[in-house]
Amino acid sequence: MSPRAASHGTRSPRRPAQAGPDGRVAVGLWLVRLPPPPAAGLRLAVDELDAEERARAASFLRPRDALLYTAAHIALRRLLAATLGLAPREVAYGREPCHGCGGPHGRPVLRPGPGDRGHGPAVHFSLSHSGGRALVAVATVPVGVDIQRTPPARTAQVCAPRLHPGERAELEDLPQDRLGAAFGQLWARKEAYLKGIGTGLQRPPRADYLGTPGRGGWLRPPRWTVLDLPGGPAHSAAVAVRGTPADPCPVRPLPARWLYEADAARVLAEMTETSETTWETTSETAHPTTATRVKETHL
Repeated sequence: MSPRAASHGTRSPRRPAQAGPDGRVAVGLWLVRLPPPPAAGLRLAVDELDAEERARAASFLRPRDALLYTAAHIALRRLLAATLGLAPREVAYGREPCHGCGGPHGRPVLRPGPGDRGHGPAVHFSLSHSGGRALVAVATVPVGVDIQRTPPARTAQVCAPRLHPGERAELEDLPQDRLGAAFGQLWARKEAYLKGIGTGLQRPPRADYLGTPGRGGWLRPPRWTVLDLPGGPAHSAAVAVRGTPADPCPVRPLPARWLYEADAARVLAEMTETSETTWETTSETAHPTTATRVKETHL
């Protein structure tokens, strides 16, 4: 994974997220798979990452985890660069104040660039990675995504006492062979929502209901929409959006070459025009919830 310059232009990119004519929010969602070993002469665009990202990648004990982290952050930078009309190296991250202590380690946000008049970020983003896959979301409103390997039923049994009463009741009705998948999807919704509202796991998982809408009379929190996403046969995934997203909120797999090519903006423009790469969301629109830690993730 030795770095090599792989800068790309951002001429006339198609923005990943824009507001629709009816006021609904268009959310850009991309799936990043663990890239294969690069062909001769190709290397991941590691030079586009900042010093903190490179240090974090180097800290992983398993090369596979370091590779996924690197690929996910290259993808995030290039998607944001295409949205903002910048070079990937010019994308700068900051942190909102922590909801608990006020320290500078809250939700990741874009730092204001030159000429920014302080009207707040026009672009929001979220990133999650686990088990060889990553999800990236870019939107014009606060957004959170989560992807994780489907846990075994034992994990669901251990973590269930921390959940909302309505969610516990829903899981208790399921047979053992469905418990792991159901819990994994529920947890993905919780993680996505908590990242979206910016609290993370400081907010107790039992505080909000993110089960089946209306079941047992329970309601999801207002003003947010949570959707289940296709993550693959071994993963659960979800997105949480403040407001109402435009249907169908597709997930687009990023081609591996997009992590290497010099003109990544052109590849993105071509990809967003191609409907064959679109996966539809699989779940109802509603309002979200909270989380607990079962996997590695985040920025």
